[in-house]
Amino acid sequence: MIRFKTLGQFIIEKQAEFPFAKGELSRLLRDIGIAAKVVNREVNKAGLADILGDYGACNIQGEEQKKLDVFADEQFIDALSQGGECCVVASEEHDEYIKINTAVSTNAKYIVCIDPLDGSSNIDVNVSIGTIFSIYRRESIDKPISASDILQKGINQVAAGYIVYGASTMMVYTTGKGVNGFTLDPSIGEFCLSHPQMTINKEGRMYSINEGNYVHFPQGVKNYIKYCQEEDVTTNRPYSSRYIGSMVADIHRNLLKGGIFLYPATAAYPNGKLRLMYECNPLAFIVEQAGGKASNGHARIMEINPTELHQRTPIFIGNKNMVEQLETMLAEETAGVEL
Repeated sequence: MIRFKTLGQFIIEKQAEFPFAKGELSRLLRDIGIAAKVVNREVNKAGLADILGDYGACNIQGEEQKKLDVFADEQFIDALSQGGECCVVASEEHDEYIKINTAVSTNAKYIVCIDPLDGSSNIDVNVSIGTIFSIYRRESIDKPISASDILQKGINQVAAGYIVYGASTMMVYTTGKGVNGFTLDPSIGEFCLSHPQMTINKEGRMYSINEGNYVHFPQGVKNYIKYCQEEDVTTNRPYSSRYIGSMVADIHRNLLKGGIFLYPATAAYPNGKLRLMYECNPLAFIVEQAGGKASNGHARIMEINPTELHQRTPIFIGNKNMVEQLETMLAEETAGVEL
């Protein structure tokens, strides 16, 4: 008989690693897993139901929302509201954070930052999309929720994860004790442990970046792209270029295969485009736990002090040696400018 371990069983087994949580973190992770199943169901039938296309509104980022974006946002907020472990949800789709004021959440200890549907521009063309989430402990237990409870550095995360809705649906998460991946078995409706103790391939040979914006990149990034494209048998170059346009999918591939994902600042986005709280911090936590590195080009992503909910940042994330090579080239560029 084939033996498997479900997400719920795995979480219960690991609960002893967090005695302070008294089971709340475990239940919170299970709530997210349940909402992910509902979203996965709608993603899989998107071509058959009237949920493809635009919703007709714009989110705080000025991006037109897709119907599936709105559905995913509603499902995760509802699951987190009903579970009783979450006191605040900060969603990429909302201007402000959402306080959970239900009877069961009176003493809730956790704050969840979430991008309900990453890569939504891929929805209409049936390319992988995903969900990214980040969990923090509430700091002001005996006081009303404030911005300081939410605007915590990435190093304060107690858990982070992502769900990829692709050829198979997979949930990957960390609680600071390594990274584990679970694949959804549709025959039983359960996430089953499929990738225990994930580590990033040390010999990364892929780079992921939207090269259509090449002319707008900092010179150090341009130099790194040329480095990736040069032939050098001693360092197994040139590297392969792979870019999906869904950060979750690109990071997931690079986590399994080895590589680097780059999203630098540009003239249009001088502070970077990706969001620190919803995308960069949680994925940085996962990649670091898998043995990789995440940087804004000069500093560790998870050490950045957030000052606003929708703060943006450049990000370079993946194999440690690849990220450090890029950082060296950016530093050389800066030194050249100073000279």
